[in-house]
Amino acid sequence: MSRKAYYVYVIELDKAVLKNKKFMAKSPQYKAGKPCVYVGQSAKSPSERFNQHLDGYKANRYVRKYGKNLIPILYEEYNPLPTREDAEEMEEYLTDKLRKRGYAVWSN
Repeated sequence: MSRKAYYVYVIELDKAVLKNKKFMAKSPQYKAGKPCVYVGQSAKSPSERFNQHLDGYKANRYVRKYGKNLIPILYEEYNPLPTREDAEEMEEYLTDKLRKRGYAVWSN
């Protein structure tokens, strides 16, 4: 029996998302020039989940409209994770870490 794995992922968003007030309210510490990203977690691989967002399946609206590409260097070292709880904790950790670096971040 194969064990289920979970993943965190980071998607780069187009800078046009900065014009969205609700998005920016989540990143008051944003430093001009830093990336805009979405941080998520899933039982799907990061590339499979990214494609689902773009296709509109369980999609985050910011990823659907502004999603550009995955940024593996920001999440690869953490994957795979053994449980959904671990993935959710890692999603929160990555969100906080990137916000502290001045990124504009959306996470659910």
